[in-house]
Amino acid sequence: MKHIFSLRSVIRIMSMLLLFEVAFMSVACLVSYFYKEDDVIYFLYTIGITLGTSVLGLLCTLKTKVTMGKREGFVVVGSVWVIFSIFGLLPFYLSGSIPSLTDAYFETMSGFSTTGATILNDIESLGHGLLFWRSLLQWIGGMGIIVLSLAILPLLDVGGMSLFAAEVPGPTKDKIHAKLSTTAKMLWGMYTLITLFESFCLWVGGMDYFDAICHSFTTLSTGGFSTKNASIGYWESSVIEYIVIFFMFVGGVNFALFFRILKGKFRKAFSDEELRFYILFIVLLTVLASASLFHYHREIPIADNIRYSLFNVVALITTSGFCVVDYMQWQPLVWSVMLLVMLFSGCSGSTSGGIKTVRLAILFKNSHYEFKRLLHPNAVLPVRFNGQVIRPQLVNSILAFVCLYAMLVLLSSLVFTATGLPFDESLGTALTGVGNIGPAIGTLGPASNFSALTPFAKWFMAFLMLVGRLEIFTILVIFTPAFWKR
Repeated sequence: MKHIFSLRSVIRIMSMLLLFEVAFMSVACLVSYFYKEDDVIYFLYTIGITLGTSVLGLLCTLKTKVTMGKREGFVVVGSVWVIFSIFGLLPFYLSGSIPSLTDAYFETMSGFSTTGATILNDIESLGHGLLFWRSLLQWIGGMGIIVLSLAILPLLDVGGMSLFAAEVPGPTKDKIHAKLSTTAKMLWGMYTLITLFESFCLWVGGMDYFDAICHSFTTLSTGGFSTKNASIGYWESSVIEYIVIFFMFVGGVNFALFFRILKGKFRKAFSDEELRFYILFIVLLTVLASASLFHYHREIPIADNIRYSLFNVVALITTSGFCVVDYMQWQPLVWSVMLLVMLFSGCSGSTSGGIKTVRLAILFKNSHYEFKRLLHPNAVLPVRFNGQVIRPQLVNSILAFVCLYAMLVLLSSLVFTATGLPFDESLGTALTGVGNIGPAIGTLGPASNFSALTPFAKWFMAFLMLVGRLEIFTILVIFTPAFWKR
């Protein structure tokens, strides 16, 4: 019997998920109330609107028996980011902090997708509640709204793998535990504990409580939103910078490896090939950036050179996008290296965006074996990763993903060029949108923002953020005719 798409199931699940957003909004509302700020009333309005919509959806689907097939899973995952962003923008829009609906949606989608690109010219003018909400958006988006729902809603255990497979980034999905809801709870528990630990470290390093909490939200989620206009550079503290470097690195690691470490399986965790490639990419790119910086800017002390290079490489490779210095002020070769770094990414099963290290590693290995196959055409040379033979179908899937990723970046660059941006800035904007990286290059570099983009360019980039966060296929498959055939 063929499965019929159930719109009522999608509406009911989305209504339940909105209750989570209401809960998180309530926390931000309490922050505004604690600081005695006027924004509290706008949070209350937003909570009322969101809660009312949720209750209405639940009442309209009261007798619906939820069925979760692959199509429902993809539609829920694809739409939840859009709908959460629509309700999430209301505190910014209603308060007048971001008076443009386009800008408010851009900022909110940038938060939920953990891109970190901003249109705000004066971040510090926002109240504590709005700054907290802005950071919390990225923390929620980092681990994923769907993974959160799987941790709490028993209802989604039925067919929940459809949601999990659609949302969790990367070609591999480590379940950690046989029961999916337990896997999600363990992931969120680990995510919360590391966030609290980073908050403590940043507070000890010199930040106040509020800034430490907000930056721990946006560091571990590899989002990059800051409470300061100058980002991490505001503190001019090497201690804080190294703390942020460490936790950005952690955010780019597959979270399943932390459970191996907790179980005492240190050797198995550190022998993971993807982790080794991830570290290797960071080391090589940092050396390249540092050498380029030393060649053109010898006035910068060696210690600062290494720290700046390491910070920028880790910030870009993990798609965090924090800033301590503006690399656009350096020679073209140096910031061109930063553009190169944007092509790399963190591990699968991490909070980072981009292509993912595992895909790049498998492609590098496959290319290496391809040379051997040319020399020895009759030899059987399977690609191995972590001791396992990689099926040709998976290699083909990775090749298709990388090709589609490159095509999307190129075509998006042409779209941005049509809106009036120079091609180099268009390329950087496309890369940062699809890869959820944050800063671009040129006038859209780390010391600037995206407020100058045309309204169309902002909406288009918001779409790219969504596509990139859900790894292209999850969104684009919804627009194919085959997806809707019974």
